[in-house]
Amino acid sequence: MYPEQIVAPMKAELTSHGFKELLSAADVDNTLKQKGTTLLMINSVCGCSAGTARPGVVMAIQNATKMPDQLATSFAGFDVEAVKHARNNYLLPYPPSSPAIVLLKDGVPVHMIERHMIEGRSAQMIAANLVQAFETYC
Repeated sequence: MYPEQIVAPMKAELTSHGFKELLSAADVDNTLKQKGTTLLMINSVCGCSAGTARPGVVMAIQNATKMPDQLATSFAGFDVEAVKHARNNYLLPYPPSSPAIVLLKDGVPVHMIERHMIEGRSAQMIAANLVQAFETYC
């Protein structure tokens, strides 16, 4: 598990933009079972997360005309219970990925951006991908 002093600023990059932290299995259920759309960012200390995923997600929510009903985040390697529960109960059949960005509709994934789709992509490319998903599903 990562030390809090390492993950705190990375969590704040999303929570300061309206993302709700999912810290437990109960938080995951209470958030992801709701009707409507939820953008879930599985946060990570990975360089691609710091370099493009978090900035891309923030850019998307700042520039989208259609928005998910909820914004949520959980941190892989830190919020262990919550991430495991989300992966096992909401994100299947996708394999575990950190970072990962998933748009769920009524608790079911409708758009997934996995780590291999983040690596080598700019924040602008990730944002454009998400804005298009918001237009389609939100």
